[in-house]
Amino acid sequence: MRATETVRMPSRPSRTLVVAACCLVALAAAASALADTIQVHYPAADQAAARKAVLRSADLGAGATWTSVPAKPDVTSSMDCKGFHPKQSDLVVTGAAATEFRSTGIDFRSESHLLRAPRMLALDWQRTVIAPQVLPCLREGVTKGTAGAGTHLVSLKRVSFPRITSRTAAFRALLDVTSGGQSIRVLVDIVAMGKGRTELTLTTSAPYVALASVVSAEVRLARILAARAKA
Repeated sequence: MRATETVRMPSRPSRTLVVAACCLVALAAAASALADTIQVHYPAADQAAARKAVLRSADLGAGATWTSVPAKPDVTSSMDCKGFHPKQSDLVVTGAAATEFRSTGIDFRSESHLLRAPRMLALDWQRTVIAPQVLPCLREGVTKGTAGAGTHLVSLKRVSFPRITSRTAAFRALLDVTSGGQSIRVLVDIVAMGKGRTELTLTTSAPYVALASVVSAEVRLARILAARAKA
């Protein structure tokens, strides 16, 4: 996708996607979750680096009107499921930032976390991204988070994605969302990357019919995020 292009979306169900937005935020938080015993110390330089690494509205192209949505980085949520309690108390987060942008039918959220040392990122990646228990834990969290919201989790799995950084992983949830008597299948994609001591997450929510355009946009935006991660 060129910089001036944007994702082509169906003209209708923006209301349905607003309903689905809560699922996006819940899933993004689960994917980048750090346990409640995480140590947090924010020196100014690392906070500045974290802010520089997230998406900006200009990254999204000129073919649509994008609205900035208030977003806070999720540093203290825990990935804590039955039989899965990954250790995080030996890690220190030194910077965190998040941005979110919404247009008709699509939502992009980015998040950056800086850890004190690259070895801490390696430990966190092993424990909360590539561990085999992560996928069942994500399913559990999404199922609980969408209960009674007119949303049904169809599937959640790891998907292939270009290896943009030395550590790259991607997940896709498919959700059937019903609102106002109308049902639509929504995809929620999470792309997680690790570079140096910076963790990056790009989360997208959009109608499933726009899959090809969404994936093209995700690859382009993920490359932009990775290029900005300097720490």
